[in-house]
Amino acid sequence: MLIDRYLAGAVIGGTLLTFAVLLPLLGFFILADEMDQVGISGYGFGDALLFVTLSLPRYAYQVFPIATLIGALVGLGQLAVRSELVAMRAAGVSIARIILGALLGGLVLAAAAMAIGEGIAPSAERRALTLRQAAQTGNDIQLSGNGFWARDGDTFINIREVQHTAWLKDISIFQVQGTRLLRATHAQSASYRDGLWVLEGIERSHISEAGIDVEHMDEAEWKSLLNPQLLEIIVAEPQVLPIWGLLRYIRYMYRSGQDAERYEVVFWSKAVHPFLILAMIFVSIPVLLGSARSSGLGMQVFSGIVIGIAFYLVSRSFAYLALLYGLNPALAAALPPLLFVGAATLLLRRVG
Repeated sequence: MLIDRYLAGAVIGGTLLTFAVLLPLLGFFILADEMDQVGISGYGFGDALLFVTLSLPRYAYQVFPIATLIGALVGLGQLAVRSELVAMRAAGVSIARIILGALLGGLVLAAAAMAIGEGIAPSAERRALTLRQAAQTGNDIQLSGNGFWARDGDTFINIREVQHTAWLKDISIFQVQGTRLLRATHAQSASYRDGLWVLEGIERSHISEAGIDVEHMDEAEWKSLLNPQLLEIIVAEPQVLPIWGLLRYIRYMYRSGQDAERYEVVFWSKAVHPFLILAMIFVSIPVLLGSARSSGLGMQVFSGIVIGIAFYLVSRSFAYLALLYGLNPALAAALPPLLFVGAATLLLRRVG
């Protein structure tokens, strides 16, 4: 109905206004922190500015729930200031109906957050790391969905899996001369030992006008510009991986007998993220109604900021508990929003 769309529009509009204020502030602080890197090799201010711009989608995704909470208070608070919420209540619109209309706007915002967090942010973050690494080292390395590509003189390298910065899998090395391919090498794995990579499970093809000669080797040394320190820059943290990439990596770690708990915590945090946005909108309703008669919009926004900070601290605490004490990652991710929704429900009964 019209009232539902009106309430949803107020929540969406308030959230957009919050982001219009919040993102420039985030960008300023990120740029200030990035200035320590400016001046390293060819990494200039323009490069840092581009790096910050490409990093903003990840930070926008991370603060989306708090921005939604503040945005709901701003948007619905404007309706309260103009006495429109009072008019709705007087016309027989229930609190439940107001919550439903606000949550409809939350569904749109949750879809936008998923598009940013699972589509835009991972690729933008990979591009940002690639640009910074290329500017600081002069090495041209390209990240892609199938691993990443690097160039070392006349040699092109493709690595599909980085199990650890000193342990690679599924490596292809192509040596060219002009436009002609001279040698193609594929290795099942590579480990970094004493300043060199050691390839294992090698199949090498020598290409000439006479034909292709293939040789197999169990092990061979490989000198390359790549090293574990460089790979630490290239390999993204789990927080910037899309949720399907996390799930695939978790499955691999289970199959190989490795501890995947850190990745599981991030996976479940991303899984509950859309519901968290809806939870923050629900939390905003009793805050708004409870302070409508006693404080202005500024105090309501301040309350939203305090609640957002409190939620961030609680959720981070549960994430650390999951890592330190083996708490179930799904429970650690779901419990903080459930606690806040429970507290909001009690407050709503009081003010309703």
